[in-house]
Amino acid sequence: MTGAPLARPIEAPRRFVTLKRFLRNRGALIGGAVLLFLILAALAAPLLTVYDPDAMTPADRWLEPGPEHPFGTDNFGRDMFSRVAYGGRISLPMGLISVSIAVAIGLLGGLLAGYFGGWVDMLVMRAVDLMLAFPGLLLALVIVATLGPSLVNAMIAVGISSVPTYIRVVRAGVLSTRELEFVDASRALGASNTRIIFRHMLPSIAPSVIVLATLGVAGAMITGAALSFLGLGAKPPTPEWGAMLSEARNFLRLAPWTMTFPGLTIVVAALSINLIGDGLRDALDPRMKV
Repeated sequence: MTGAPLARPIEAPRRFVTLKRFLRNRGALIGGAVLLFLILAALAAPLLTVYDPDAMTPADRWLEPGPEHPFGTDNFGRDMFSRVAYGGRISLPMGLISVSIAVAIGLLGGLLAGYFGGWVDMLVMRAVDLMLAFPGLLLALVIVATLGPSLVNAMIAVGISSVPTYIRVVRAGVLSTRELEFVDASRALGASNTRIIFRHMLPSIAPSVIVLATLGVAGAMITGAALSFLGLGAKPPTPEWGAMLSEARNFLRLAPWTMTFPGLTIVVAALSINLIGDGLRDALDPRMKV
């Protein structure tokens, strides 16, 4: 008489395993908390300060940080705390929108190039090689100079300049899964190319794209701030962190706080996003232990 078969342990769904790994990463949790704080501060800016970020009070210019003005005032007497808080409404979405543009174009180009190959692959990759011949910031400068200086054009420029990275990552993922058995089975069952690409291949490369996009938000935000610093993005008196640094650079010795707080906010925001990206990378890596 044979004994009853041993019950197999029930494995947790993949999404719960990923969430558990992410929540065990202290750096990612700290980064998420800091980023959430910055987002809430930007959204609640009207409640956090009584000063209009664009209101000029010449009699109060260059006041040092104190109880009434926690971050001091600038050369026009504008409250720096309110400008930094309102600036989050522009600088934080700038990175997200730019990366969304890059991901949308990069996904489409990488999927088509990797799946169909041939002349499609050659055409897409030659365009990528041409874009990679320029440094990212220089390419963004060329694009925004062509489209014209504005905040929207700066977002588009930053997004387009990041496209080659996403195309190459997506294409590599497609090439590694194109000949796998589940793809051949889908073809044998008569699935269309569109269904195979978006139903079967896209989910397999999505984790890599998610991690890359998360890490790319910080870089896109910094690049957008650099364009505003150079006068090609947000225009004064718009309270944007890069533009604020540009306005304050001539008064560094006289009023260093006018550069310290916007610059420190950019560093903290970029660092928190990078910590979240590192946590997602570890959580989505199947080789990591639970």
